[in-house]
Amino acid sequence: MLAWLAENLGTIIVSLILIAVVTAVIVKMVKDKKSGKGSCGCGCEHCAMHGKCHK
Repeated sequence: MLAWLAENLGTIIVSLILIAVVTAVIVKMVKDKKSGKGSCGCGCEHCAMHGKCHK
């Protein structure tokens, strides 16, 4: 077990970093969605779908 862990340590570290980054992005997207921010970051006043996707 220890040999396998030592052989794959680089892959494990990179995987953990990627999981952390993806989780942070998802959390930020959920927070932004709950606060009513748009995905483009410029608001909805000039959007063609203004008033259709948010109440």
